[in-house]
Amino acid sequence: MDATNPTPPAGDAAAAAVVREVLHVGCGPARKPHMPPAFHGEDWREVRCDIDESVEPDIVANMMDLGVIADGSFDAVYSSHNIEHVFAHEVPVVLREFSRVLKDDGVLVITCPDVQSLGAALAAGQLVEPLYESAAGPISAIDILWGHRASIAAGKVYMAHKCGFTGQVLVNTLVQCGFARAACAQQAGAFALWAVATKAEVSAEALEALRKRYLPC
Repeated sequence: MDATNPTPPAGDAAAAAVVREVLHVGCGPARKPHMPPAFHGEDWREVRCDIDESVEPDIVANMMDLGVIADGSFDAVYSSHNIEHVFAHEVPVVLREFSRVLKDDGVLVITCPDVQSLGAALAAGQLVEPLYESAAGPISAIDILWGHRASIAAGKVYMAHKCGFTGQVLVNTLVQCGFARAACAQQAGAFALWAVATKAEVSAEALEALRKRYLPC
């Protein structure tokens, strides 16, 4: 842009007005500020999706069947601690639904418990002792393995955990379910895995750039 002419060309103005959409699957009460920082800007519009109507999502749906959403609708899908709530044989169904609603150049950002990181705690017999504090209160290995006890006791039985992942298993599963590339990172202290996956084939350099952009660890 010419410093003497602050008005951008029409093409630049149109580009600046582009707003991408991210589907926040299993959002619960969380909203945009709870998502990774890469999604916080005004260039991203959050569309909240949850099975629980009480959290007032934009879309009420089970992540195993997102049929109310057309193919290729979203630039990104964000899933935080959802995938562990289905059985292992159901995981491919969920991931293929995530892929289906993504645009061809879209990205998936997903986080879930890292069961491998529990090894030392379990070896020391620490099953019910608190490992860290969360917004929902103290979290123990038993909560990470089988679901948050307080939520399940309150009647939210869908909060039970039915499967688990290591980093390599998560990456392999994403690729087996149709994503072209995937990269994973461990979040130390939170006993969590984070992964980014693309529908399109990208270079190792591009995948690393996406990992740095979208993953907080």
